[in-house]
Amino acid sequence: MSSPRIALCPGTYDPITLGHLDVIERAAGIFDQLVVGVVIGSTKKQHMFDAERRIALATEATAHLENVAIQGFNMLVIDFARAFGACALVKGLRAISDFDYEFQMAQINKRLAPEIETVYFPASAEYSFISSSGVKEIAVWGSQVDEWVPPNVANAFRERETAAEKE
Repeated sequence: MSSPRIALCPGTYDPITLGHLDVIERAAGIFDQLVVGVVIGSTKKQHMFDAERRIALATEATAHLENVAIQGFNMLVIDFARAFGACALVKGLRAISDFDYEFQMAQINKRLAPEIETVYFPASAEYSFISSSGVKEIAVWGSQVDEWVPPNVANAFRERETAAEKE
């Protein structure tokens, strides 16, 4: 019996969008197990939702996928992938600019962990323009984001807005 093919789909998921969910669903159909790794700390940016909330939102959004697990992590991606025997990193690509960055990261990761492959999923056309940062920008200015995020995430934005109005 062969070992299960496990992949890691890492990201900040701040918040998880329908574009993320599309890639996660497609990868879950190919790999035996998919771990969605939610970055807990980041040297790059401030998060709108804390790690606990991002993990909870991603868990709820992927609850329909039996072979998907959500886990937070705060280490090098390849170290996290090795910790549970992942054979691949799954990355979504929306545009050439995404490819440029992700290709550089794949080369670094391959040097650090030659046994782990990087697999790219091109964005589906209807999600190719969606980014977490764009969604956050729209939501911060009070516009609805329901068509770009899972329902639980849209509700989380509404809860934030209501809480902010009460302050």
